[in-house]
Amino acid sequence: MRGSFEATHRLHGDFGLATLPHGHAYQVEAAVRGPEIGADGTLVDVGVLQRLLEGALMPLHTQDLDALGVFRGENTTAEVVARYLFAGLQTALLRDPGPGIARVASLRVTVWESPVMFATYEGLLHEPGRA
Repeated sequence: MRGSFEATHRLHGDFGLATLPHGHAYQVEAAVRGPEIGADGTLVDVGVLQRLLEGALMPLHTQDLDALGVFRGENTTAEVVARYLFAGLQTALLRDPGPGIARVASLRVTVWESPVMFATYEGLLHEPGRA
């Protein structure tokens, strides 16, 4: 699934011009992986995944990421934003499991700040040993 949001931020540290306030039209992709597809030919209901992705992106849209409490004390890099979105989607998928979520083994979130600058955060959807 793909989604997008627009936001501003600035980086702290040795990041040149990126230490000045600036904005991005972020592009985000969320992908799930699993060992098998269901009898209906799908791994997961893509409508559910799209709805959850849109819900995760909405609080970031048109915001200054540095002013949001969820990023307090963090450098709002694409990596940090990808990790934040991963955690939100992981929680949402486990809280509101639709058809096929039990078959999903991992989740990957990629955040693009531009066509050539991106970061990916990937991990298991379930804790090992838990369904």
